[in-house]
Amino acid sequence: MERYTDDELLALLREESTAAFVEIYQRYWQGLYTAASRRVKSRELAEEMIQDLFTGLWMNRSLLQVNVSLQAYLYTSIRNQVLNHFEKEDVRKRYREQLKATATEQDHSMEEAINSNDLSGLLAKQVARLPSKCREVYVMSRQQHIPNREIAVRMQISEKTVESHLTKALKILKGQLKDALVSLFL
Repeated sequence: MERYTDDELLALLREESTAAFVEIYQRYWQGLYTAASRRVKSRELAEEMIQDLFTGLWMNRSLLQVNVSLQAYLYTSIRNQVLNHFEKEDVRKRYREQLKATATEQDHSMEEAINSNDLSGLLAKQVARLPSKCREVYVMSRQQHIPNREIAVRMQISEKTVESHLTKALKILKGQLKDALVSLFL
């Protein structure tokens, strides 16, 4: 078989000659392996690619159409396998990065929701401790979104007094929540 040309070996391979297949394998295995391993930087992966190439060659021997030299066909095939490998790796890498980014976003959103609930509960407790007039003004202004003028009319006090109660409430809340906020966000 060593004396046969590549074209003759291909013709014999199409006729299911295992000896022709073995000769093709022996002629080209080392060169194909070297070409693949240089590109993929992995001995095992290069061996797997060569195995896949020759398995495909044997499985499709009856349909095999080589329009160039056998050597060019085999080297082009291994190059395509390497390119396909890198393309798949790139897709996997982007998928992992997207998955990691999504998981991080979900982690942060869960943490933010917990912090928001904690803060809301803490604020409600501190609002309940405010003096009654301050609390009433604060609730109408900040929670019910009623304008100061309307609060003054409802409570039968001046707008200045509404502003004073609101300033006092905010000052008290700020002082009470300052330490709690620092520990909550750290």
